[in-house]
Formats: sequence, structure tokens, C-alpha cells
Amino acid sequence: MITRLEVNETNNMIEHENLDVRTITLGISLLDCCDSDLGKLNEKIYNKITTLAKDLVPTGKQIERDFGIPIVNKRISVTPIALVGGAACKSPEDFVTIAKTLDRAAKTVGVNFIGGYSALVSKGMTTADENLMRSIPQALKETDFVCSSINVGSTKTGLNMDAVRLMGEMVVRTAEYTKDNDCLGCAKLVIFCNAPDDNPFMAGAFHGVTEADAIINVGVSGPGVVKTALQSVRGADFETLCETIKKTAFKITRVGQLVAKEASARLGIPFGIIDLSLAPTPAVGDSVAEILEEIGLERAGAPGTTAALAMLNDQVKKGGVMASSYVGGLSGAFIPVSEDQGMIDAVNEGALTIEKLEAMTCVCSVGLDMIAVPGDTSAATIAGIIADEAAIGMVNQKTTAVRLIPVIGKGVGETVEFGGLLGHAPIMPVNAFSCEKFVSRTGRIPAPIHSFKN
Repeated sequence: MITRLEVNETNNMIEHENLDVRTITLGISLLDCCDSDLGKLNEKIYNKITTLAKDLVPTGKQIERDFGIPIVNKRISVTPIALVGGAACKSPEDFVTIAKTLDRAAKTVGVNFIGGYSALVSKGMTTADENLMRSIPQALKETDFVCSSINVGSTKTGLNMDAVRLMGEMVVRTAEYTKDNDCLGCAKLVIFCNAPDDNPFMAGAFHGVTEADAIINVGVSGPGVVKTALQSVRGADFETLCETIKKTAFKITRVGQLVAKEASARLGIPFGIIDLSLAPTPAVGDSVAEILEEIGLERAGAPGTTAALAMLNDQVKKGGVMASSYVGGLSGAFIPVSEDQGMIDAVNEGALTIEKLEAMTCVCSVGLDMIAVPGDTSAATIAGIIADEAAIGMVNQKTTAVRLIPVIGKGVGETVEFGGLLGHAPIMPVNAFSCEKFVSRTGRIPAPIHSFKN
């Protein structure tokens, strides 16, 4: 039974502490759309998405009205398109037609984004995989709502360095293709290690092949709620601090559970998972960096930052898993620079560097996220950064990712404006020394010794 006190407490979190449900994501399998005829394939994809998702946005809006809970995004994820289009697509240009179909379907049903323009290449690349990867710059240039992700490694298989090198080149090319829009295409492209099958958050969402035909996944948020709760225990010991984070994460996740169950029942689609990530926004007071500062750091990036983030991430998960039996996706604390005003301030004041962010990704939810770098950064350097981040995920058996944005025509000290939830970002410096000879080696970095568990 939910008490009046709990109702009032939740209302206060929504009204004053930026609590929201960040996304309802409808996952759709497109495996039954496969066809060797490209025209028929595109027709099947469009028809299935627009049929299954026709009520997603109206239902989300109705739940918002009925419960007074903001649901910021309504999104769709689909089966990795490299798998779906393999029989019909003989060139990168063929895959671009599917990207346009996804974009058209997204606009028809009114969602914010559609994810799954993806390939899973942790051990090797098929011809279809490589064609899709090479199509990404054009696909992201010619669409508005399509998001792309590539999984280049896993703890079980190691790192596919051929794919890493190719994605370094594709990030640079995507920046060039979308330079008239501040290289925004790169903000919709993520390179993963250990990508989960059920992630509801963009730009990395896709509908895994282990999932049902359709599924409802929900991503919650609430950094502002956690920060406000911690203000009430300033100076307390670590046990009190941790208990406060856990209890707050429980409450946030219960809100997401309510929305997920309601959406599932109204749409007649099974409930999948709750992703209990703390996802910041550019809004004042909705920042993971400010939580770290409330814990006791002068600025995010100061000594102790990685320890504080590790504690925060762990307590969020401990509280969240008690609130829902089905927790999945990424789950933890996101540290995207452009989407977190506290992170932006820390970069501008010199407290936070890419190297410190990389250390923080060892314990956070994902990885190097929404980081703007100079437009003349080489493809080899970007590939090296991807390899470093993927290695952290591979060795530590966790999901890591890279979403770097080389901003053509801009350098360190300048700022790029993306708008909306993507925010704005200072251009951060990268290490100037070359890794060209390293990333030019072909083949695969083997899986770590602890991957052998059969």
C-alpha cells in the first residue's frame, strides 16, 4: 500500500528535484522482416514499426497525465540492422535506405529517437557488418532520429581491433558529413564493449536477439533527487551517506516500475527491464557532478572523485534492485559531459580532463560520453581512445562506451551547442602523441584470462 506521505514525497521530487522517467523504450524485433529484396525489406520494417508503435506516444502522454509523472522521451529500439539487412544490402548505400525507413517510421509514430542502426562485431565482421559501419556517416547525415551503435568487444571474445580502427575513421567521417550542424551526427553514434541487449537509453539502444518480439523497457533518472537527499546528511559518516543513497534510489526506481507496468498493460506488450541509471540533464540541479560535490569534492575531477563515484554507483544499484525484480540495461550513474552542467563547469575550471574521465569510467555506468574534442583530432587517436575504453570494459566485465564528437573548425577553449537534452560542451584537449602504429595492427586483442568460465 502506498501511503499519503509517499505520494506527497514523490510529488515534491517531481516538482522541485527534477525527478522524471527519462524514457519508455519499445523494443521491436525485426528478424521476421528479413528479405532478399531490398524494397520488400524496407516495406516490412516500416509496417511492423508503425503497427506495433502506433500507440506508444499517446499512451506515454496519457500515463503522464494520469499519474503526474514526467516521461521525457518515448523511443524505439530495433534488432541490429546489420543482421536484418544482410541478405538484401550489398553496399553501404543499400543500408542507408533502411536508415531512411527507420527515420520515416519514427516520424510517423512521433518518437524522439529510434536506435538499432547497429552491428555486433566483437569477434569479427561479416560483409554486411562492414557495409553498415561504412554507411553510418551518410545514414546519420540523411536522417534526423536514427541512432547508431557498434559493439567492438566483449570480455568473452576480446577486442576486434579491425573494427576499432574502422570506427575511428567513421567517427571522423561522420563529423565531416555533419559539420554544418556542429558535427551532431557523432552525438548519435556510440561504440561499445559488452553492450547489453536491453538498454533503453540512446544513442546506444538496440533490441537484442535474446529478446522477445516486442518489449517495454523504462529508463529512470533523478540526480536532483539524490543531491537533495544528501543535503540533509551533510557531514554524516559513510554508512549514513550510503543508506541515504540506497533509500533514494529505491524510491526513484519504484516510480519507474509503476510507469513500466502501466505502459506494458496499456500497450499489451510485455515489461522487460528498468534501467535505474542516474541520467543528468543540462538543467540546473540535475547533475551527477553536483552529487559528487555534495559528497565532499570541491569539483568533480578532484582527488577522491573515482572513489566517490564508485560508492554512488554501487549504492544506486543496491537500492534499485530492491525496487524491481527486473533491473537491466546500463544501470548506474552516467557522466556525459555536455549533458551535465556540473561536468561542464569542472572542465572549464580545469578540474576534469579526459584522462580523469577515463579513470571514472572504470566504476560508472557507461564510459566517455558526449565529449567534444578538437575537429583536427585524427582517426587513429579516436581509435586509440575507443580501444582504451573498450579494454576497461573487457577486463572489468562491464559495459563501456565512447561517444566522442570531433567538432570541425573548433579547438580547445571553444564551445559547441547541441541544444535540448544534448546540451553544450567545451572542446577538451586530447593527448597529442600518436598511436597510429598500434591501431594499424590487424586482428584481435585476445580475451582476458578470466573470461574462460565454462
